[in-house]
Amino acid sequence: MSTTLFIGLGRMGRPMSQHIAKRFPTAVYDVFPGSVDAAAKDAQVTPVHNLADVSDVGTVIFMLPTSKNVEETLVGARLLDRLEAGALVIDMGSSVPASTQRLAAAAAERGVHYVDAPVSGGVAKAASGELTMLVGGKPAAIEHARPYLEAVGSTIVVVGDSGSGHAAKAINNLVSATNIAVATEAVLRGKAAGIAPERMIEVLNASTGMSQASCVKFVSHILPGTYASNFAYDLMLKDMGIAMEIDVPEAASTLTRAAYQLLAEGREHLGDQPDHTEIARVYEHLANVSINSINEEQA
Repeated sequence: MSTTLFIGLGRMGRPMSQHIAKRFPTAVYDVFPGSVDAAAKDAQVTPVHNLADVSDVGTVIFMLPTSKNVEETLVGARLLDRLEAGALVIDMGSSVPASTQRLAAAAAERGVHYVDAPVSGGVAKAASGELTMLVGGKPAAIEHARPYLEAVGSTIVVVGDSGSGHAAKAINNLVSATNIAVATEAVLRGKAAGIAPERMIEVLNASTGMSQASCVKFVSHILPGTYASNFAYDLMLKDMGIAMEIDVPEAASTLTRAAYQLLAEGREHLGDQPDHTEIARVYEHLANVSINSINEEQA
């Protein structure tokens, strides 16, 4: 049986590779050798420290931070040239749709299937194998990829042709970040009206203002002051930028453009490697007011 090569062993990639390895002979690679060795200790995978050493690869799965990383590996390192016709490439990271379309076209010239299947659900769902995948590609390629998608997730949403999965993921994260921003503004307005932050979140969650931001992000990360969702602010900002590059009339994107500009400019007020839930801390800085429970208690 041919080898499945899983590339990218970060917080989400590592547990995802373990689920893949339960069903398919799997080799793992990362630019950080320590991550490769650690993954090999936790699962029945073959560690790879040099891509040139891998042979008989039938499927390549990427879980990398950017399109540039994917391009450098697939094209720059000539991995695509080594794949036989009928092989499969799945990009499960958050890439730029236009880049995905170019890579899919290059793969098609070699008879290689290409699917973009960015995931949603965070580290917890990656660990449990219950991710949601937003899938783009040709129907035959998607069916070829389905067993691998089912190995890591519980929900598969096919959204269209190549690049559409990555577009959908970026748009989803644009909404997610904007929801956090709006919920934070609601908390600030509530506080100005004499409503404690936790009470204002309780109001939203019992009413029509409820969102994933108010139900999960505020309750688990922002009000406690932990900011530990394990999804980086910079990655969220990158995805927002990808979504903003999708052309719509400017008059129809006033709200999201304002949110993106605010959070891009507010990045300078945060430290190294902030969590995306620290969107709330941008507002704390701008309003010079604390909104999480820890800061409230210390005030």
